[in-house]
Amino acid sequence: MNAAPYSISEDESVLMAWEVMERTGQQQLPVVRGDGCCAGLLERAELAAVCAAAATALSRRKVRALVHARRTVTAHPEDAAVRAAAVMTAERLDALPVTDRHGRLVGLLTARDYVAAAAGLRAHAEPAGQGPARATLPGLPPHRSTREHGIPIP
Repeated sequence: MNAAPYSISEDESVLMAWEVMERTGQQQLPVVRGDGCCAGLLERAELAAVCAAAATALSRRKVRALVHARRTVTAHPEDAAVRAAAVMTAERLDALPVTDRHGRLVGLLTARDYVAAAAGLRAHAEPAGQGPARATLPGLPPHRSTREHGIPIP
């Protein structure tokens, strides 16, 4: 599980959500409400389809319009990995937000995490002290000019 995924406020624009995904390389972007509770999850492919509109329209369209149209499925830190995998399979999800008992985002569990665990690989470490409710712009890594490809060899 990525215990410190970048997330975005539901009040941000769709254009900003795309920029965050581009800069971080995340395939899924958790959406949080003002109280820190998870409002949903944006998939990269879904956002790419929405971003086919003109940039002026995207800067006015809010992320909340994309996530409030569907229910949000989450897991809790106490849940067994098998249960979370069953939920991801049943719901056909590539990622599952992990929330505390109050619904606040605490992490993001991805199919990639399961593949790494099955292969005996250790997941990449996230910077310490960064909670899931990171600021949208400050602290974002620079725009990636190249993407990593291939399977890492231990």
